[in-house]
Amino acid sequence: MAGLRFTMLLLICLLAAAMSTVRGEDPYFFFTWNVTYGTISPLGSPQQGILINGQFPGPDINSTTNNNLVINVFNNLDEPFLLHWSGVQHRKNSWQDGVLGTNCPIPPGTNFTYHFQVKDQIGSFFYYPSTAMHRAAGGFGGLRVNSRLLIPVPYADPEDDYTVLIGDWYINSHSTLKGFLDSGRSFARPDGVLINGKVAKGDGTDDPLFTMKPGKTYKYRICNVGLKVSLNFRFQGHTMKLVEMEGSHTVQNTYQSLDVHVGQCFSVLVTANQDPKDYYMIASSRFTKNLLVGKGIVRYTNGNGIASHEIPEAPIGWAWSLNQFRTFRWNLTASAARPNPQGSYHYGSINITRTIKILNSVANVDGKLRYAINGVSHIDPETPLKLAEYFGVAEKVFKYDTISDEGLAESGNNVKIAPNVVNATFRNFIEIIFENHEKSLQSWHLDGHSFFAVAIEPGRWTPEKRKNYNLLDAVSRHTIQVFPKSWAAILLTLDNAGMWNLRSELTENRYLGQQLYFSVLSPARSLRDEYNIPDKTLVCGLVKGMPLPKPYTI
Repeated sequence: MAGLRFTMLLLICLLAAAMSTVRGEDPYFFFTWNVTYGTISPLGSPQQGILINGQFPGPDINSTTNNNLVINVFNNLDEPFLLHWSGVQHRKNSWQDGVLGTNCPIPPGTNFTYHFQVKDQIGSFFYYPSTAMHRAAGGFGGLRVNSRLLIPVPYADPEDDYTVLIGDWYINSHSTLKGFLDSGRSFARPDGVLINGKVAKGDGTDDPLFTMKPGKTYKYRICNVGLKVSLNFRFQGHTMKLVEMEGSHTVQNTYQSLDVHVGQCFSVLVTANQDPKDYYMIASSRFTKNLLVGKGIVRYTNGNGIASHEIPEAPIGWAWSLNQFRTFRWNLTASAARPNPQGSYHYGSINITRTIKILNSVANVDGKLRYAINGVSHIDPETPLKLAEYFGVAEKVFKYDTISDEGLAESGNNVKIAPNVVNATFRNFIEIIFENHEKSLQSWHLDGHSFFAVAIEPGRWTPEKRKNYNLLDAVSRHTIQVFPKSWAAILLTLDNAGMWNLRSELTENRYLGQQLYFSVLSPARSLRDEYNIPDKTLVCGLVKGMPLPKPYTI
C-alpha cells in the first residue's frame, strides 16, 4: 500500500513538473550595453563615433521566435539617448519601442532596461539610436529572429548566417549635422558608403568581412541602416536567392543585384561556386548625382588571389527598381513564426474600413526647412505622447486628428508645426496611400505592425487604382519606398494596441517633422490587449510625479 502511495505521489509530481514546463515562460536573454563616444575612421578621417561595448557597429542580437530580450543600456554620452528596435512589433508593448513618442530618453550617466519579447516574429531587423542625429555616428546593429526548431524553414540550413549593414556615411559629426537641421538647412550629400562600418581599400591588404567554404551556401541578412540614400547591393561573380524580407518568407527568385532602400532588410542565399579567391560585395548609391561606392571583401577559405577591380555595374533609373519590387512575392506555402502557412491569411478578402492618404511635402516655415505629412510637421513634446495618453493628460500635450484622411489639397502650402497623432480604431483593417509629389524618393516605416505592400505605381492614386492591387501574395513587411511622382498602397490590420510611429525613414525628413503617431487604444482597457506601464519606466514632462493610473486587468 505504501509502495502504491509512493508511486501515485511520484506520478503527481512528474505531472506537476510537466505542467510547469508547458506553462513556463519562453527563454530569457540578458545583455548589458555601455554606450560611449569613441574615435572611429570609417572613411579614413578620425571622427567621433557612438560605440556599444566598444564596438562600431554595435553587437548583433541573435534571438529566436518568442525569446524575451532584456537589454540594460547605460548612457555614457553627454546627452539623452534612446535605442529603437526597427521591425520588432512589441506586441501589446509600445512601452519598449524606443522612440520619443513613447519613451523618455535615457539621461546622461544613467541607465534604462528594455524588456521585450520577439513575439510571433522571424526575420532580419536592426536597431539604431532614435534621438537627435545619433544614428549618423553609429550605435546601430543587427537583430535577427530565427525560426523555432519545430517550424520548418523553406530552404536548407546555410553553412553560416551573416549580417550585412550597409548605409551612407558623413564625415561631419552627428552634432554638426544636427546643427545644420536646427538652423534650417538641409544635409549636404553623404561622403561615402559603408559596409559593416568599413570600406575596402582594394589594394590587397583588406581583411575579409566574411569567409566562405567552396561549395557551401551562406545566408546574408542585408539592411540599409543609412540616413537618406537608397543603395544597390550585389556580389561580384555571384547571384543572390531572395528568401526573406522584413519578417516574411518570399518566393525564392534569383537576383544579380537588389535595391535596398533606407530602413529595409533582405535575406539572401549565396553559394560559393566560383574560383577560390577574394570577391567584392558592393553597395552603391542610387538616384544620386554623384555615384558613391562601398566595398567589402568576401574570401574563400582556400582562396588564392585578390578581388578583380572590375565590379558589376549598378542599374540606372528608378523604373528598374519599380520592376524589381513587382517581382517580390509572399511565399504562401511557407510557415513563418507559426505552424500555419503564411498564405492561410487571406488579406485580400477583408473589407477596408478606412482609407488614409499620406501626402509628403517640404516647406519653409519662418525661414527654416520643415517636412510635413498632410500639412502638419510633427514635433516631439516634452511629455511623450504615450505617457500623456496613459496618465490622462493628453489634452494638455496634443490634439488628435490634426490631419485629414484625404491628404492635402494641391494649393495647401501652409504647414502647421504640432504633434501629429491619428486616432485609430483597434482591429480595423485600413488602407494607407502614400502619394509622393516630390522629385526625390521616399521610404516609409510603420512601427508595431507589418503591412501588405500591394502596389507601387507612377502618377496619382485614385480609387480605380485598386483594381491593380496584388490581393494574393503581396509581401508582409514594415517599410515601403515611394518613387518620385508616384504612389504606394498598403493594407493592414491595426491589431496591436499602443502608440505607433509612422515616419519617413529619411533621417532629415523625420527629424524635421515628417512623421506621425497612430494611437490604437483597446476599448476594453484589458491586459489581453495591452500591457500596463512597466516598473521603472522613465517618466518626464507633465507626468513626472503623478500617481500611476488604475492598472489594466484581465
